[in-house]
Amino acid sequence: THKIMLPSLLLCGSLAFTVPLTPHKPQFTQQQAATTLERLNAVAPSVVRAPVVEMMAEGKPLKVGVVGVTGAVGKEIINVMHKRGFAVSELKLFASKRSAGTEMETPFGPQMIEEFDLEAARACDVLFLAVSGDFALEWVPKLTADGGPLVIDNSSAYRYDDTVPLVVPEINADAARKSKKRLVANPNCTTAIALMALAPLHKEFGIKRCIMSTYQAASGAGAPGMKELEEGAAAMATGGTAENSVFAHPLPFNVIPHIDKFMDDMYTKEERKVTWETRKIMDLPDLLVSCTCVRIPTFRAHAEAITIECEKPIDIAKAYAALEASPGVKVVDDPANNVYPMPLTASGEYDVEVGRVRKNDVFGEYGLDLFVCGDQLLRGAALNAVLIAEAVC
Repeated sequence: THKIMLPSLLLCGSLAFTVPLTPHKPQFTQQQAATTLERLNAVAPSVVRAPVVEMMAEGKPLKVGVVGVTGAVGKEIINVMHKRGFAVSELKLFASKRSAGTEMETPFGPQMIEEFDLEAARACDVLFLAVSGDFALEWVPKLTADGGPLVIDNSSAYRYDDTVPLVVPEINADAARKSKKRLVANPNCTTAIALMALAPLHKEFGIKRCIMSTYQAASGAGAPGMKELEEGAAAMATGGTAENSVFAHPLPFNVIPHIDKFMDDMYTKEERKVTWETRKIMDLPDLLVSCTCVRIPTFRAHAEAITIECEKPIDIAKAYAALEASPGVKVVDDPANNVYPMPLTASGEYDVEVGRVRKNDVFGEYGLDLFVCGDQLLRGAALNAVLIAEAVC
């Protein structure tokens, strides 16, 4: 029987299966595969190292609410608050009627999940929304009216509203601090991860144009996307077939150049989000950005290959210095020893890894290539949301 090693691309490169070419006599049972993948998935939140970003000021403990606590981002927001020592006087967990009345284990102790209620939510000092854009559009005006809580919205509902700050705290926290709104939008995960590297490089060299290709994890589609990848990989490992309902095609051992819907110009909305949000966060309304977004079979870390053309000639030493001095960035760049950013090493980490830094042949002395990788659920969602709260409260 011939055997193949399924590529380490699967699940952050943490596992490879030995599988016969014929479907009978599996070497690795579906239950073993599922158990192993569950273990790998569970590791990430526990390995978060101490964050570089120190932004939280001393203040009174706050009453905090999280809407959407049964989802992947909602759970991570709670974990991040605890790990960073966010001063919480009372924690309110909100979800749908289906989940209400369920006790949920949290780092703050067991908490009862409540059905979302406007009055109870408005009684909070800070409210994190880890729910759909439709929910945000319906409820944010009621939540923030007449001195309501500070609302930090993870959906795309208000990102492109000129009156609402869109914030990566290390880059433009002042936009949130100076805003008269009681609402701050959290960026798209792909954008937030990329800008951690691009912002310090722009400050040093001035970016004229940017070309990006992304390699996005299943977690970008939430817990259902991660489950679909896990179950599909386990099925294929035993000669079965991967089913797909979350993604346009089966994701295990595949890549899909399609995230969100296609627009009239043949870019996807996910790709356009990167352009629109980069311009807004960096306050560069005319910046030229082109992006191709691809879903890959990893669990929770997005990677991005980025090329920039700059106003000033590139000095590689200065590029490294700018990146190394930037909070939330970890330079991982030692090709001689096979060290570079990877989902395997970025998963569960607060910092965005940056490496493969080199001059670009196309743009000559004004061009720079780099590769970045960051945890989609942390830097791309939960961590960024908590840092916003720390910066504003």
